[in-house]
Amino acid sequence: MQRKTFHRFLLAAGAAAAMGWGSAQAQTTEVSFYYPVAVGGPIAKAIDGFAADFMKANAGIKVTPVYAGTYQETLVKTLTAHKAGTPPVTSVLLSTDMFTLIDEEAIVPFDNFIKTDDDRKWLGSFYKAFMMNSQTGGKTWGIPFQRSTVVMFYNKELLKEAGLNPNSPPSTWAELKDAATKLTKKDASGKVTQWGVQIPSSGFPYWLFQTLTTPADAILANEAGTQVKFDDPKVVEALQYWVDLGKAGVHPPGVVEWGTTPKDFFEKKVAMMYTTTGNLTNVKANAKFDFGVAMIPGAKRKGSPTGGGNFYISKKASPAQQEASFKFIKWITQPERAAQWSMDTGYVAVTPAAYETDTLRKYGRDFPPALVARDQLPVSVAEFSTHDNQRVTKALNDGLQAALTGTKTPAQAMKDAQAEADRILRQYK
Repeated sequence: MQRKTFHRFLLAAGAAAAMGWGSAQAQTTEVSFYYPVAVGGPIAKAIDGFAADFMKANAGIKVTPVYAGTYQETLVKTLTAHKAGTPPVTSVLLSTDMFTLIDEEAIVPFDNFIKTDDDRKWLGSFYKAFMMNSQTGGKTWGIPFQRSTVVMFYNKELLKEAGLNPNSPPSTWAELKDAATKLTKKDASGKVTQWGVQIPSSGFPYWLFQTLTTPADAILANEAGTQVKFDDPKVVEALQYWVDLGKAGVHPPGVVEWGTTPKDFFEKKVAMMYTTTGNLTNVKANAKFDFGVAMIPGAKRKGSPTGGGNFYISKKASPAQQEASFKFIKWITQPERAAQWSMDTGYVAVTPAAYETDTLRKYGRDFPPALVARDQLPVSVAEFSTHDNQRVTKALNDGLQAALTGTKTPAQAMKDAQAEADRILRQYK
């Protein structure tokens, strides 16, 4: 009898264990992931691939990428969902959205998830330049993922044709203006058919402007994001240089479109362009000529702003979802994957270790332009970002466009932008 009872006990215990095991198996942690791209295309395919590989290795976690449109649209959708109580568990949003997300109480710091030596080592592994827009008040709020700097692309064939050294692009403001003058072509009627240089001023005017303020040795905002210096004489000098390129007839007049600038480059309507290194794969695929990539020409110093997107974790997600998304973020930023992402997209791999991988080493040897943005990082500065970032940035962008279209002088434009920014930021001081 005792043996039978014991046997029944074993069967019952086994069944209970199996049921417990089954329910543990069935418990999947759902991680919704907003990503800033329109549906489809190679980038979406790469993200889908990463999500599938991660889920294969982590059976209890389901990562669902949601392609939410532009960075701007993704931010609006994320904050709307946050206010409705159903935010994505993790999102890739601009590094400059950090203050906005903190002020909206939409995100948690990553410090909460750093528990092991391996976690600490991982957090310390990112390029310092990328952490400038990821940390504030002694905490880490974002993890670099698709990060960039602005670089200068140039058509080697057109440089050669103009009597310039195709392997020695301009490296100072004076050289840039001189080269742009030689590279500008006009038809018989005097109409420009090829501009020397093009710096876009739509989309992200403030960001491209930092490729001029940084060499002028001016920093637009303080680290706390509570104060700006638009009316600094060095900032005005940088804007004057940009305006003067247009007045000299070597740069297109007025507002230049961000989106069509690479196309103008492919069609040889422009010989040198400033754009994100994130366009590198696009240029490599579409330029039907030999091109080069150079660091941004300097004045008092060299340098560019960093740019691009960080991972953030939602404050309203459950602890299990937050932990699962942390696991995914740590996984996707490992050196091999960061290297693959850099090759697939043209973005800068976010850790020095990624450049030590065999894949990226070989890629850099075979295609040296891929290393220019990385090599510019030691002289790069934080992308412009403040509290109430959208409105403060709009004040600056409006000022830039007023100067570039000639409705205000650079000095007046920056004075007005400063007054508007001061008014907006007063409450954060």
